[in-house]
Amino acid sequence: MWCYRGGSISTEPRINDRIRVPEVRLVGPSGEQVGIVPLAKALELAQEYDLDLVEVAASARPPVCKLMDYGKFKYESAMKAREARKNQAHTVIKEMKLRPKIDPHDYDTKKGHVVRFLKQGDKVKITIMFRGREQSRPELGYRLLQRLASDVEDLGFIESNPKQDGRNMIMVLGPHKKKTEAMAEAREAQAARKAERQGVAATDEEAPSEETAEAGATGTEDADVTEAAADEANAEA
Repeated sequence: MWCYRGGSISTEPRINDRIRVPEVRLVGPSGEQVGIVPLAKALELAQEYDLDLVEVAASARPPVCKLMDYGKFKYESAMKAREARKNQAHTVIKEMKLRPKIDPHDYDTKKGHVVRFLKQGDKVKITIMFRGREQSRPELGYRLLQRLASDVEDLGFIESNPKQDGRNMIMVLGPHKKKTEAMAEAREAQAARKAERQGVAATDEEAPSEETAEAGATGTEDADVTEAAADEANAEA
């Protein structure tokens, strides 16, 4: 009886001598169809082209194999996967908690955080926390949520209208920009700032210092004095 004892199962295709079939459907280096050929012939062609014979469709009958540089193929595939992960956007829900009678300064601070989250392409869950007698005045929380939504309407919209949840009132704001767009803009802004810093540094290196400029001016004056003295001496002679 066969049983699996663990260990990793390879997901890489079979190449060259690891291919164990009598014949294959061969695809050339440029994608051209060579046809069904014996495995030995396919390996011989791979050696002539200095390439690898790679099984690209093992379930086909006969299996489909292609002539390619497998090392280069693996590297390019890894780079594509890395770039895809880099650009992948994950939906994130941030949370911000407020009190119905929040201080104006605290409100501005909380609103600043909400603005930052929306600019990053994240959703924001706004929670108004009621305590004691505040629970009998839900309109205070509703007005506060409406005010906040109005203050950030250029960056986000009300995705979930305010609703009471026990002692709290909750509203969800969604960003106008998609996460991928926000990430792309952030990378562009970072690149622009880097280029600006490099430009300023290059300008500082090229600009002469005050001491150098003064030294140059003094040298010119000394040269003028020397030349004038020489002319005077020639005149007396």
